[in-house]
Amino acid sequence: MLSYLHSYHAGNFADVVKHVTLVGLLQAILRKDTPCYVHDSHAGRGLYHFSSRESLQGREFENGIGRLWQVQQAPELIQQYLALVQRYNTKPGELLHYPGSPAIAQAMLRQTDRLLLTELHPMEYERLVKQFSPDRRIRIDQQDAYQGLKAFLPPAERRGLVLIDPAYERKDEYEHVITGLIQAHKRWANGIYVIWYPVMSRALQARFIEACKAADIPKMLHAEFMTKAFSYSLDFVGCGVVIVNPPWKLDKTLEENLDWLLPVLQQGPGARTRVQWIVPE
Repeated sequence: MLSYLHSYHAGNFADVVKHVTLVGLLQAILRKDTPCYVHDSHAGRGLYHFSSRESLQGREFENGIGRLWQVQQAPELIQQYLALVQRYNTKPGELLHYPGSPAIAQAMLRQTDRLLLTELHPMEYERLVKQFSPDRRIRIDQQDAYQGLKAFLPPAERRGLVLIDPAYERKDEYEHVITGLIQAHKRWANGIYVIWYPVMSRALQARFIEACKAADIPKMLHAEFMTKAFSYSLDFVGCGVVIVNPPWKLDKTLEENLDWLLPVLQQGPGARTRVQWIVPE
């Protein structure tokens, strides 16, 4: 337990999909003037360096942000995402750093907004504190993500977003995610919830989506991105997000942007995207 370090995978295709989605959600939330709350339940270290031993071991970023970095034309949402990545890479054309969800939220939120980061891993927590503690809008807590959902919801703000993005290193993680979502939604029914998940097994993916349907939570959108077809070796072939209370027209926004990303990030035959309602509005 607690062996997972996201720095091995930072900037890969799944991060691109997750963070393009996050930027689109934050843009929608920030259109209104009232303060908002963002809660990142599995924050990681928040900012990653591609020169690190972990990143260089698998070089997963090369098939993610590395493919996207030099594109000349892209949809507006993807341009905004790339501008945020550029913000952490000061030399023109040089890609050395990658902002995780905490850094993306920090860059986009206003002075009246608030960001909560929870992280249990001691080393990742220390790096979070070093990177983000000077910002008074940000609170950092070292604790179990699901306990954090109980402790900090509902927030004082009426609007906001909760990102649930575990490592899925535990066999029962999917069950914890669904239970945590149900409990959090009971505490704060108006919040936007974003659950990221990896796709490795067709059967596991199907069971997870069925569990989402059975959660009896309204307004649930599902977007999935497959870089290639399923394999029998349980390869990491895709990822998805389940979004509760998505902003108006987010389904169309995701459909257009994921379709654009597909030829850039695909890794083999069978690549596809899908955006559909699990539980309609």
